[in-house]
Amino acid sequence: MSEWDAGTYDRVSGPMLRMGDPVVRRLNLRGDERVLDAGCGSGRVTELLLERLPAGQVVALDGSAAMIAEAARRLAPWGDRVELVTADLGQPIPIDPVDAVLSTATFHWVPDHDALFANLAAVMHPGGQLAAQCGGHGNIATVAAALVDLGIAPAWNFATPEATVRRLADAGFTDAEVWLEPCPVELEPGEPLLTYLATIPLKDVVATVPEHERRALVEAVAGRLPGPVLDYVRLNITARLG
Repeated sequence: MSEWDAGTYDRVSGPMLRMGDPVVRRLNLRGDERVLDAGCGSGRVTELLLERLPAGQVVALDGSAAMIAEAARRLAPWGDRVELVTADLGQPIPIDPVDAVLSTATFHWVPDHDALFANLAAVMHPGGQLAAQCGGHGNIATVAAALVDLGIAPAWNFATPEATVRRLADAGFTDAEVWLEPCPVELEPGEPLLTYLATIPLKDVVATVPEHERRALVEAVAGRLPGPVLDYVRLNITARLG
């Protein structure tokens, strides 16, 4: 996976913040727990989580060093209530156990979801909560169709609820509820749409072409969309570690 432009992501990630807010509220918290934010990005959703943990701690983890640096700046006012970790969710997670896991807009970037859920389970206390949302089956189908039209095969991992329930059970989770939710996002046409596409959904695609060809590729994708609307479909997950 290519590195993130974390500063631009922080600026344009309003849709991720809006979609992440209800996921944070799905956690049933006393306020003194230790919670893993698995894929914290630049820390915008992490702030919402910290507000629900006045006596708790958050482990803000991301696979991108640039994102962790951006999150460190944003979350500095929270002091030692935040532990920042750079790590790959597809590998064993190098942290002490947590009471709950939150994740928003991240799991679809992890190729192996069997390993993902096993790695999360390994760092959770028994009975710990999982509340997550990521791209699900059918997510940004119009962007995928535009790429195919350009001869590019996207490699995203947008899972189905059925496969996710099975993987959760295999990893030891119980009481799983998994569902798809259409969440279309309308963007301002022109430069804002192009910047968003290049920074988030097309990040890894544009990294595969020479720098001088990247804008033309993003413009070609944008020109094939039915409008400045991204047809997000989110995979919502709640479960407990048995």
